[in-house]
Amino acid sequence: MTRSRRLLVLAVAVLLLGGAGATLVLRAAARADRPQTGGPHTSAGPVTLTAGRDTLTFLGSGQGPHRGALASVPADAPAGTRTVSDLTCQRFHAAAGTGVCLRSSPGALAQDNKAVIVDAALRQVRSFPLAGTPSRARVSPSGRFAAWTVFVSGESYGAAFFSTRTAILDTRTWKLDANLEEFAISMDGRDYRAQDVNFWGVTFAKDDDTFYATLATAGETHLVRGSVSRRSVTTLAKNVECPSLSPDETRIAYKKRVRAGASLWREHVMDLGTLRDHALAERRSVDDQAAWLDDGTLAYGLPGDGAADRTDLWTVPADGSGTPRLLTSGASSPARLG
Repeated sequence: MTRSRRLLVLAVAVLLLGGAGATLVLRAAARADRPQTGGPHTSAGPVTLTAGRDTLTFLGSGQGPHRGALASVPADAPAGTRTVSDLTCQRFHAAAGTGVCLRSSPGALAQDNKAVIVDAALRQVRSFPLAGTPSRARVSPSGRFAAWTVFVSGESYGAAFFSTRTAILDTRTWKLDANLEEFAISMDGRDYRAQDVNFWGVTFAKDDDTFYATLATAGETHLVRGSVSRRSVTTLAKNVECPSLSPDETRIAYKKRVRAGASLWREHVMDLGTLRDHALAERRSVDDQAAWLDDGTLAYGLPGDGAADRTDLWTVPADGSGTPRLLTSGASSPARLG
């Protein structure tokens, strides 16, 4: 076979393989866009973050055309008909008319990851590049501050090796603290600095300065209380991950690792006055930053039964009583507004 003929055969093979690959991608996309039988009911209409309206917002996580889309339902009817927006995110949170949407989309050479700040009408106000894959997002009760955590390396908090980057943004001045690892750390009353420091899972108080987060170093995780204005944090307790401050600001909900080296966590609530904690009635492993629906109830995501790519939202009393209850299926990143 001549050289030119070999090149012709190679070119035809490449075109055929490319066509087959494109067909498979299009078929997969079509399956993903096809509404699933028995899925939640949806309706067209505006989704807003307006304060005073008692609504629950979340991202759709089931297969279908609304996967990743921000949706809202009345807070007293979480399994009811969803109003679905055009805003799509991997992680989302909102408060007081401000939302933070973490996006990840394929790029020419790597993922294109962004944090997008939206107003009450979901209009984009600003966007910021992310250093890695979206993981956690929070907005302060006043809407002034937004925080996000991304994985710079590794894929989960259960991985043997992972690195995170956590940022805090002032949405009034647009000052960005791009890496909490630059904050001063006080541990056991002493200044602390190490190369292996990681932060994740910020949650804000109402004073527009105080926050809580997870600090990991030397193989241990710590609950820290921080100050945005002083750019500093102080450790409070060990074995605390993904804290969430209660509306009355007296307690922290968090995931507690069951045993060292295992990717298994149990949801707990800690009293900030005494630092005493108790386990919640949820006995399954929860790898999420829980959200408070009110002072007595928590919501969190768990993998859907028989659907590894779907998350369902569950709820449980914060005092350790009761039993877990399904809040709504095919949903993640809950935030109660109002």
